[in-house]
Amino acid sequence: MPSLPDGTPIPALGQGTWHMGEGARSRAEEADALRLGLDLGMTLIDTAEMYAEGGAEEVVGEAIAGRRDEAFLVSKVYPHNASRHGAIAACERSLKRLRVETIDLYLLHWRGSHPLSETVEAFEALKRDGKIRHWGVSNCDVDDLEELGPALANCAADQVLYSLEHRGIEYDLLPFCTQRQMPVMAYSPVGQGGKLLRHRALHDVAARYGITPAQVAIAWTLRHPHIISIPKSSTPTHIRQNAATRDIHLTPDDLTTLDTAFTPPARKRGLAML
Repeated sequence: MPSLPDGTPIPALGQGTWHMGEGARSRAEEADALRLGLDLGMTLIDTAEMYAEGGAEEVVGEAIAGRRDEAFLVSKVYPHNASRHGAIAACERSLKRLRVETIDLYLLHWRGSHPLSETVEAFEALKRDGKIRHWGVSNCDVDDLEELGPALANCAADQVLYSLEHRGIEYDLLPFCTQRQMPVMAYSPVGQGGKLLRHRALHDVAARYGITPAQVAIAWTLRHPHIISIPKSSTPTHIRQNAATRDIHLTPDDLTTLDTAFTPPARKRGLAML
């Protein structure tokens, strides 16, 4: 199990909520899906005020009602709200939608016009007031993290796009974070639009074990001890399959097959985002 820089353990496999809360009819099913994930031990739930303009946070709030102690909650603040006072107000709104008193990990969703130092000041105030337990960033590269200066020691995580088709962080960002015992949260580990999951290499590895290409993609991210993978699903079958990836251990031959199809980076690449 990965841990935050201060030693706090954190689940290696969680649940994403991007695109949840967008339709009133689907909210009950989405909450049920998150509850099933909790039942199966996927206790980290990642959300953001951006997702359905707070709708996803409301779904999460419904899902964890009566089960707050089971969940490790992650939410994110919009860049345009990340000023000294704006981030505090945004966090208060997120807390209300989530129906909780504290967010376990609060992230800057991506960099905007507000200086990082101002955002960090707000995060530290929220931490002192008990509104958040830890803070971090999302979609930030090495130069962004270095800009934090001494505050980098208090940055608990960096959430970025990471999958077999987006491996750029392996060149410098992942080693940078690993050296500092800072976990990297991988969003969209199975890609978007299904292109990744149609690749022959994933099907070849999946066939060796009688599993799905999506399970291979998630298990591949979990091979690294400092990666937290947060796939999103709202169907019971896929949730159970996601949970089962914790018991899938890819062999060196499997990894060679995947490296041949998806070449590791040999130079610095710009940070990919969705």
